[in-house]
Amino acid sequence: MEFIGHFRRLTAVQRHTFIACFLGWSLDAFDFFILIFCVSALATQFQTKVSAVTEAIFLTLAMRPVGAFLFGLMADRFGRRPTLMVDIIAYSVFELGSAFAPSFKVFLIMRALFGIAMGGEWGVGAALAFETLPAEGRGFFSGLLQEGYVVGYLMAALVYGAMFPIVGWRGMFVIGALPAFLVIYIRTQVDESPAWLQGRVSRAADRGSGKDLWSHAGVFVFLVVLMFAFNSFSHGTQDLYPTFLEKNLQFTPKTVSFIAIVYNIGALLGGVFFGTWSERIGRRRAIVIAALLTIPVIPLWAYSHTVPMLALGGFLMQFMVQGAWGVIPAHLNELSPPAVRGTLPGFAYQIGNFFSSRNSVIQAKLAESRYGGSFPPVLAWTVVLVASLVAIVTSSGKERRGADLSNTG
Repeated sequence: MEFIGHFRRLTAVQRHTFIACFLGWSLDAFDFFILIFCVSALATQFQTKVSAVTEAIFLTLAMRPVGAFLFGLMADRFGRRPTLMVDIIAYSVFELGSAFAPSFKVFLIMRALFGIAMGGEWGVGAALAFETLPAEGRGFFSGLLQEGYVVGYLMAALVYGAMFPIVGWRGMFVIGALPAFLVIYIRTQVDESPAWLQGRVSRAADRGSGKDLWSHAGVFVFLVVLMFAFNSFSHGTQDLYPTFLEKNLQFTPKTVSFIAIVYNIGALLGGVFFGTWSERIGRRRAIVIAALLTIPVIPLWAYSHTVPMLALGGFLMQFMVQGAWGVIPAHLNELSPPAVRGTLPGFAYQIGNFFSSRNSVIQAKLAESRYGGSFPPVLAWTVVLVASLVAIVTSSGKERRGADLSNTG
């Protein structure tokens, strides 16, 4: 009922804008997670180790800051809406290019280019959404918007379970090019951010977005550290979990898909729950509670052997991980200075992501070299370390819950 109530209070323009930004982020994540589910198949196809294929994950994540900066500058200069359309077309094209890669080297190049486009979507979409939406219910919409990422993971799990045995990994990447059609919806149904339009006159006198970013270096550095912790948190619990289920427990694609669907439902619910709860208890407190509650879930999540227990452990783990994440879109936009809101949140997010981008490679190599290919110890220690880091960094920062996001001048 609360879900329906929040949407009923929106105007038609606000509703279309949120839906477009949500789908843009969901389909971006869908394209990324197709790679996660195809790691084993790619290793077989290109006759290499799993740890070598995870270099493709690293390249995607490492190139995201480039996209966040470039597309962020475009969004602050030319507007959120046209930049979002260009970005969606770009990541769809490079996803399609990945499907037809004739060699592993070409595949890696395609994933690096995809990473640039992927890096631009979150910051531009979040700025467009929160500059258009009302302040009331911002925590709820923050949680729901961020969990577009989880919806993308869920879609990838469904498509993997249903289509992979039929179309193989190349067919999966072809399906990943379909988000390009979202541009038609944005072109016909979405308006430019009113905050960007209002601030356009004042920005015309000063085009120095790079200088503006530098003048807020303190906020930027804090957000980078925070996003390093957060990206280590999510990628450390997501990226190699399907591989763990396949390699260590010998589960079939359908079983892996089922468990992934269950834990992504948990992630979606957690993001909305903690995002909404942050309106009452504060952004920082909601994040810290969610992060620390992942630690007691570790035994069930990493050391269970039956499908029901692993599904339950995955559900609870991602409920908390994405619960913490659900607060982030609102929190980062509230903390960011108006003149660089199109650039700073997304760029900080992706620089933090860059510093955590070798996480999956490190995890895979540790499992191979130190634990004889066993993933549970690596997964468990990852959660202990990064959950603690998320709680500590979040607690040390500020919050501006309910800040006015109606202008970018």
